[in-house]
Amino acid sequence: MSQVCLKNITVHFPTLELKDSSLKASLLGAVGGRFTTANDKPVVEALRGIDLDLRDGDRLGILGHNGAGKTTLLKICAGIYEPSAGEAHIEGNVASMTDMLMGLDPEVSGNENILRRCVFMGLSLKQSRQLMPKIEEFSELGDYLKLPMRTYSTGMFMRLAYSISTISIPDILILDEMVNAGDLNFMAKAQKRTDELIEHSKIIILASHDMTMLQHVCKTGLWLEHGQCRFLGPIEEAVERYQKSLLESDQTAN
Repeated sequence: MSQVCLKNITVHFPTLELKDSSLKASLLGAVGGRFTTANDKPVVEALRGIDLDLRDGDRLGILGHNGAGKTTLLKICAGIYEPSAGEAHIEGNVASMTDMLMGLDPEVSGNENILRRCVFMGLSLKQSRQLMPKIEEFSELGDYLKLPMRTYSTGMFMRLAYSISTISIPDILILDEMVNAGDLNFMAKAQKRTDELIEHSKIIILASHDMTMLQHVCKTGLWLEHGQCRFLGPIEEAVERYQKSLLESDQTAN
């Protein structure tokens, strides 16, 4: 059985004293949360006291404003970040669309990067070699795969990263919005594959600003605000509460 179990998760990012308000805003926008202190040192508290228990069949939608801590939580669920406090237990193989470029080296060829990224994802070298023809075919990059990736356009780079990262159905699928991978024709093919992953993966964790998509894909909603859980429950109620909060904020501002 696949599982994502988080108990009282807190994530701190150490930082120097930042007096420039624009630097503070940029840092909070990147990791979310709020400024505080830990062990008498200034830190960004990206998450505080998060509890989750996801099993086979669960589809979790994460919503909140920019800087609420959504991406940090996704990276905890993917095993990319270690929590500063609390416990994270992940059972099952994970495909995270938040880190598709990790493990890739622009100085080596596309083919070499297929093997590197597959091994980074936990596949054996034998499995990686067996999957290489399918990855090559899906990417549609042809002879460019023999060239160093630094010669690729951004779209080509993303095509290959997506083709590798989605080559097999994971137990746990983690998405931060939907993937933008190349031109319109490739995007249509990528969307079809993403839909297949969503249908067949055991656990889905999706962060998005698209409320319609969240309600279509997910059963449960987690509303984050400044790194804390404001609501965890049925996705329809999570969306309703979040949108009501946004409306109230706009009214107060006006």
